[in-house]
Amino acid sequence: MTKTTLSVQNLTKKIGKRQIIKGISFELQAGEVFGFLGPNGAGKTTTIRMLVGLIKPTSGSMVVCGYNVRTHFTKAMEKIGCIVENPELYPYLTGKENLLHFARMLPNIPETRITEVVAMVGLEARIDEKVKTYSLGMRQRLGIAQAMLNHPKVLILDEPTNGLDPAGIREMRQFIRELAEQEGLSVLVSSHLLGEIQLLCDRVAIIKNGEIIQVDSVKNLLSSQEKMLWKVDPMERGKAVLTQLTDVSESTDGYLVTAFEEKEIPKWNVKLINEGISVLEMNRKLPALEDLFLEVTGVGGSSIE
Repeated sequence: MTKTTLSVQNLTKKIGKRQIIKGISFELQAGEVFGFLGPNGAGKTTTIRMLVGLIKPTSGSMVVCGYNVRTHFTKAMEKIGCIVENPELYPYLTGKENLLHFARMLPNIPETRITEVVAMVGLEARIDEKVKTYSLGMRQRLGIAQAMLNHPKVLILDEPTNGLDPAGIREMRQFIRELAEQEGLSVLVSSHLLGEIQLLCDRVAIIKNGEIIQVDSVKNLLSSQEKMLWKVDPMERGKAVLTQLTDVSESTDGYLVTAFEEKEIPKWNVKLINEGISVLEMNRKLPALEDLFLEVTGVGGSSIE
């Protein structure tokens, strides 16, 4: 049975007369990686700032591990670890000195916990070196170690792969998955890299103009947009036959495109053959998350914040 660690219900944020967030709702489950996507100005960053207590919502509720943020703010925040944008670290201190400094700001963090989080993020070999000598990926890991000091149940990462090279992105992706699976954390990841979200996340929320358009597993979101590509001869007659059966469009590279309906595809194929049309190719195409994002928001991947 899954356990809900974060529940957001009908959350709104109004600044002056402008409604920034318009009643969004979603939940995070223990052990899952949850993607948060939205075009520029969609309200993604505003939502994250409300989740971590940087700004107050106008209305709605946020409950973290059973604690309502409005009525039990301190208890709720104890269950959240976060890195909003880049981790704030002291470059002239060592990694360990940074963690000791942040641990003093939290109640009852023993030095043994520092050893634990250092091992968790794989920085044992470099933890006594100054942070200014660290690569960007190592700084991100140290920032996550800092966020993990207080044993959070929800970890919020804003653009965790920002600025990393391809090898660093892959390493960070594997690391985040391990945190979720081995530590049982709920990890909320915002990113503009749609390909990474597709590979990393269990579920995704797509937000536009302060409203959540869709929340579902990556698999379900993509399968709902699955297409069938047909290469037939003659093309126009084939299109006319398929149009009698389902919606049809044409791709730029000479295919007829229909929805993928597993039970109907064989019947459509038989119909084409019976009408004397040669079916040269049938290709099942699962779209990338970027294709889905473009379709549901009406913007391209470059517009994602």
